[in-house]
Amino acid sequence: MAYRSYKSNSLSRVIAAIDITSGLVIYHQRPAINIQEEVSFYQEVRRHYPLAETIYVMLDNWPLHLHPNVLVALAEQKSPWVWYHPKNWRTEPSDWAQKRYGELELPIQLISLPTYAPWTNPIEKLWRKLRQEVLHLHRYADDFATLKRLVIEFLDRFAHGSDELLRYVGLLTPD
Repeated sequence: MAYRSYKSNSLSRVIAAIDITSGLVIYHQRPAINIQEEVSFYQEVRRHYPLAETIYVMLDNWPLHLHPNVLVALAEQKSPWVWYHPKNWRTEPSDWAQKRYGELELPIQLISLPTYAPWTNPIEKLWRKLRQEVLHLHRYADDFATLKRLVIEFLDRFAHGSDELLRYVGLLTPD
């Protein structure tokens, strides 16, 4: 049985990537994911693949992934598709982003998946597994620190790769 808390809602966000060859999960858990956190996450992905000439990252359709202030940190994008940007966004990165990230040129190419097609993105299946094993009807409504710790423990299970995770998300067929 789940309990409701009378405390105000607390927020925690997770940004993550799955290595499609090993099942390794790279993640950041923060109170919010903003431009700085997104770029920091891409830098972490780069650290995991220091010799890679190009790293392909499949994305859901959250517009922040394609914000000009994020893209300035990455290598020139070669997507054949037009990306959606909110009308109130600039088309060029801001001066502060250009100064802070302009020389990074992380060798990351973004692949934006179709809208409303979460079954095409393995990370969405990882989130489903997290909801099923940790979040569904949890008993930590008044203990947010424990809930965050359980989420970290869940994600840390995949810190060195996992064939089980690859099978679950559909990237490894049964032998």
